[in-house]
Amino acid sequence: MPTIWREANLRIMIYTDDHAPPHVHVFGNGETKIALTGQNGQAEVVRIVGADLRESRRALEIVREKRDYLIEKWNDIHG
Repeated sequence: MPTIWREANLRIMIYTDDHAPPHVHVFGNGETKIALTGQNGQAEVVRIVGADLRESRRALEIVREKRDYLIEKWNDIHG
């Protein structure tokens, strides 16, 4: 479960044994799971566990900014 990116006290991780569709897990005070390819083609929140709304919004903002890089890392890990 490597950390792919760190920013604003958040760690963005991709589990090596995870499943499609491409997504990341963002950890701060809680966890926000974010799909990299949502229904509209943009990153979107899938699940929030223990994170407040502000943290999840910031996580989504960072993931959207780094989306291309994160998809590349997902493909590196999952083929």
